[in-house]
Amino acid sequence: MTIDHKIILNEARDYFFIALGLLLYTIAFTVFLMPYQIVAGGVTGLSAIIYYATGFHIENTYIIINGILLVVALKILGVKFLMKTIFAIFTLYFMLMFAQEILPKQENGMPFKLMGEGQDFMSMIIGCVITGIALATVFMNNGSTGGTDIIAASVNKFHPNVSLGNVLIAADFCIIGSCMFFPQFGDYMERAHKVMFGFCVMTMENYVLDYVMNARRQSVQFFIFSSKWQEIANAIGTEMNHGVTILDGHGWYTGHQMKVLCILARKNESVNMFRLIKMIDPRAFVSQSSVIGVYGEGFDEMRVNVKKKKMKIVFATNNLNKLTEVRKILGNSFEVLSLKDINCNEDIPEKGQTLEDNAKMKAEYIYKKYHINCFADDTGLEVEALGGAPGVYSARYASMMGSGNAKSHDSGANMTRLLHELEQKDNRKARFRTIIALIIDGKITTFEGIVNGEIIRERRGGEGFGYDPIFQPDGYDKTFAELGTGIKNHISHRARAVQKLADYLKK
Repeated sequence: MTIDHKIILNEARDYFFIALGLLLYTIAFTVFLMPYQIVAGGVTGLSAIIYYATGFHIENTYIIINGILLVVALKILGVKFLMKTIFAIFTLYFMLMFAQEILPKQENGMPFKLMGEGQDFMSMIIGCVITGIALATVFMNNGSTGGTDIIAASVNKFHPNVSLGNVLIAADFCIIGSCMFFPQFGDYMERAHKVMFGFCVMTMENYVLDYVMNARRQSVQFFIFSSKWQEIANAIGTEMNHGVTILDGHGWYTGHQMKVLCILARKNESVNMFRLIKMIDPRAFVSQSSVIGVYGEGFDEMRVNVKKKKMKIVFATNNLNKLTEVRKILGNSFEVLSLKDINCNEDIPEKGQTLEDNAKMKAEYIYKKYHINCFADDTGLEVEALGGAPGVYSARYASMMGSGNAKSHDSGANMTRLLHELEQKDNRKARFRTIIALIIDGKITTFEGIVNGEIIRERRGGEGFGYDPIFQPDGYDKTFAELGTGIKNHISHRARAVQKLADYLKK
């Protein structure tokens, strides 16, 4: 097993900068916010509120709340996801504890006021700028301070449409607003004053956080006009590891054709880009412009929810009962079209000798004629005492077995004929078997579903279709027609075959 030293180095770098960010956060919180009893959001802010009101140490409340959240989140998010969060929680705990020990104290036990008396607002501004930079440092190095971040990540996992930002803002509003319920903060107006200060902290901190993170991600676009465009393109590609787009240009004044290089890069790469261009062609004409955002490989991810289109697939049947049953089983994952939906009104030939033959024949007919992905099924009732009959002829059993007045697909006549054939038989074991043939881009795949049962001696139940009133599945004392479509769609032959089809399609 080889060790990737680059990965180890990157991980070590992440942990170093996370610790640095937490150190900045500790300094800002204990030197600029705590002395003036300024409240903030997050678990640290909640711990501070409890400390201001009760005297219970910040770091203790912080570790207790985060410990509870970690226990819950470990099952939801996993150890790997939380490793850096666990590191950050314990690091911040010890830093907060150490900072409060070494800082000079006021008479009320709070750290000394570095900015002096009456400088609450200025101290808040400085504190928020530093905490914003500190949190950005942690986040940019794949870290987290735990607390409400854990809550947000957990909620987002189960409800992807609820953004992390919305959860964090809601949590911070609740934490800061809780000051109104602590009479230790003074009368109603004094408490309202603290809450408004808290909202200012939240706003400024988030603004600085966004500014720092976006400044790092800010991108620029270069247009480079040069006769040495090939050398410049090669240098940018090899030395800066950047893609280059080459455009065809036409000089209006000179009338000459020329190549124009288009490059998207991070703003902090601008100096290197200019240096490289100037070394190759000092006379190159370069246009640089800021862009609002660049998304794709090497830049930011497009974080939008895209509604997935349902896969359209044709079920080669005109039997509304079967179509309804299959649609219920497949649910909303697929848009199942009928033959009528594709304007196919002809009878598809079913001349196969087996269920497999008929299913494939129908699917191939639709695919070849309409060039659309499709599936077809054929179902047969196979009775043991009749050597597997009616089998492939189940739908037209009565008309093919001597009942001259019966029409094909006459379920009443089919049941009458079958009950007559079994009248003197003690062995009434039977099974329904469905074969589905699926064609996707010309490739054919088959799926089988079987349910065992027996043929009862008289019809029972008013739901279902075909032989449902006389077929009683194993493990039940009711026929398919009595059980109803809800239960039947879970246990039937067709349900089992369609479930295999659905599993295949989802993969």
